[in-house]
Amino acid sequence: MQRIRSVHIAGAIFTVILGSLLHFVWEWTGKSDIAALFSAVNESTWEHLKLFFVPFILFSIIEYFIYGKDYSCFWNVKAVAVVLGMFVITAAFYTYTGILGFNIMWLDIGTFVLGTAAAYIFSYKYIISNSECSNLSQTIAVAVILLLAAAFIIFTFYPPQIGLFADPTV
Repeated sequence: MQRIRSVHIAGAIFTVILGSLLHFVWEWTGKSDIAALFSAVNESTWEHLKLFFVPFILFSIIEYFIYGKDYSCFWNVKAVAVVLGMFVITAAFYTYTGILGFNIMWLDIGTFVLGTAAAYIFSYKYIISNSECSNLSQTIAVAVILLLAAAFIIFTFYPPQIGLFADPTV
């Protein structure tokens, strides 16, 4: 259990650091379409959720090879954890900006850290419970993750005309 706990702590740190760096990668690469697949292309809430999703899933793949093969619910837990993290980030951001009427960068960063913490705490608690899951439920969990990845790619290039996808700086 200590090893899994340590890996989750490392994952949270990895997610916060890489997610923070991904905020700038698109600009650093001269607005490359390839970089747009995994980094933020504007200041919309949706693009900022990508900054959590990408490192979380990358680290989950690493975790799978470290210990995840031993847990039949690994991908179920990771699918729920990534959705939970994205929900916490979104809910915290819209709650505090709704109250204040504007956003503050350090609070934006705080929502990212809060969502990351929620996802990794959830993941740790449910991974160590070591419940049994069917192959079908694991397949559905992986499909959810792949659908989210596809949505991030598609909506980066073709964002719906709703607030979640709107760039507030334009």
